[in-house]
Amino acid sequence: MQELSLNVLDVVQNSITAGASRILIEITEDLSANLLKIVIEDNGKGMSPETLRRVNEQFVSSRSTRKVGMGIALFRAAAELAGGSLVVESEEGRGTRVTARFEHDNIDRVPIGEMSETMVLLVMRAAEVDFIYRHCYNGGVYEFSTEQIKQILEDVPIDSYEVLQYIKQETHGGLTELFGGVRDEIS
Repeated sequence: MQELSLNVLDVVQNSITAGASRILIEITEDLSANLLKIVIEDNGKGMSPETLRRVNEQFVSSRSTRKVGMGIALFRAAAELAGGSLVVESEEGRGTRVTARFEHDNIDRVPIGEMSETMVLLVMRAAEVDFIYRHCYNGGVYEFSTEQIKQILEDVPIDSYEVLQYIKQETHGGLTELFGGVRDEIS
């Protein structure tokens, strides 16, 4: 995949399919530690110990709609190529946590991508899910929560065009402010 945001999108789609009602996406960039860490944590149905063992194999899927799954394998390959690793933890009935680590300055690290667009796509796909997106950059934090927006909106659907535009602008602006305007979101 050309951007890590696409890996995030794929893993979060699995969380949605697993019945998650709350999904945390946390990206941590610590330049002094040369670390980029992406954590995706959900409260979905989780995986059996056997499925969890098999998830590390390439092209395994727990979905009934298709037998081939490449999402975790591609995410793992991207992390390992950039001097990192990927760990999947899961417990049946409690949810799943995927943690990918990368050497931040590794020449082979794929750019993060457009997380503002990823958040819009996720809300469009699963408006009923509460998404928390937290991005930490050298000690600063930007956080976005659809639960908070839903409380403010009351009867306005979160997946309406106007609200989706707001989500895109809010996340893009928040990330630009977090980075001090020194870089584009895609880095």
